[in-house]
Amino acid sequence: MTKYQKQDISLTAAQQLPLPNFPKVKYASWHLDQLMPVQKAISNAHFLTAEDVGIEILGTQAGHQYLPQELINAGVLVMSIQAAKKDYPQLVQRYLSSVIPADQDRLSAQNLLQYNAGIFVYIPDNVVIQSLLQLVLVQNATTTGDAVQRILIYVGKNAQCTILQQLRTMGEATIKSSTVIEVFLDAGANVQYSAIDALSANTSGYLNRSALLADNAQLNWAQAEFNRGNMVMHLDTMLSGQGAQTHANVMAMVSQKQVQGINTRVSNRGRHTIGHILQRGVILDHAALVFNGVGNIIKGAKGADAQQESRILMLSKKARGDANPLLLIDESDVTAGHAASVGRMNAAQLYYLMSRGLCEKVARRLVIRGFMGPILAQIPHQVVRESIIEDIERQLKDAHQ
Repeated sequence: MTKYQKQDISLTAAQQLPLPNFPKVKYASWHLDQLMPVQKAISNAHFLTAEDVGIEILGTQAGHQYLPQELINAGVLVMSIQAAKKDYPQLVQRYLSSVIPADQDRLSAQNLLQYNAGIFVYIPDNVVIQSLLQLVLVQNATTTGDAVQRILIYVGKNAQCTILQQLRTMGEATIKSSTVIEVFLDAGANVQYSAIDALSANTSGYLNRSALLADNAQLNWAQAEFNRGNMVMHLDTMLSGQGAQTHANVMAMVSQKQVQGINTRVSNRGRHTIGHILQRGVILDHAALVFNGVGNIIKGAKGADAQQESRILMLSKKARGDANPLLLIDESDVTAGHAASVGRMNAAQLYYLMSRGLCEKVARRLVIRGFMGPILAQIPHQVVRESIIEDIERQLKDAHQ
């Protein structure tokens, strides 16, 4: 598998790196590069049941952790990243910072140097996990102290799995969050990766999910960004191997005075690679949402396909939305295209539903559900779809609109 060359970096050198670029999002005043990673364990909290396959990290310690015996026998590892560094140091060292270079930007570098909680997943070659694999990170906001977390996932050759990863908060203290997730798919691997990010209103954060795909690997993202506080997020997929494919599906909902900036990028490096981006956002109240979509076809990626579509629905006259598509193409034998729109709710749709006896509040919810429908339809697991719909309902309930 193709990887970046690893580089070591010090905290002093990390502070000299530039902040990551989020066009049209001013976030320097959030001070996300000034972290105090002093999270504590959370007791008496459970997001998974005894039968759920996976792990939950409560603050800095593992809570529920369960794998069926057949997966253990097959060599599957799902554990806290601290335990993995102790028990499997060579595996962690092999993959840590190989997708996201240590000197990529200031926030990613500081996460690498300061993380004190997270999850490690290793799925050997040819292993097929039939159950939904759940990875839950719960940040402790019952006291002061920032959350700095890392998830490291390796999926071996021709292995398959469906992942539901959740990012949650307990407590209402004002904290900062830094979460970096590296995903490695070896040749022929196939992963359905759904994520629900729902951090509290008093949490401002940086989130970087990046993946590297080898020959004929396939990764389908379904990201639900339902954070209540200010957030900037990268979703970056590098199609390094020939025939690699990704579909990056992102939905976001923002409310109150929240600001959220999302960079979704696919880099077609290998021949005959396919990278599609589909983004849908809903803005309530005085909030602001920015979608920056980038499709990058590298020289030599003959036969590559890069498509993107970003649409934002604004439900308030004081909301602000931006959808900025960008195609960077250095090869001629390719197909590429993009579409973007920012607009208000269709009055005719709303009128039609209300003429059938629905109140305005219910009619608006149905329109929003329908607007998110194309991304919900891409999620194969019913449990994941239901969880996302529940988060949509909670967000709408709390919004002023």
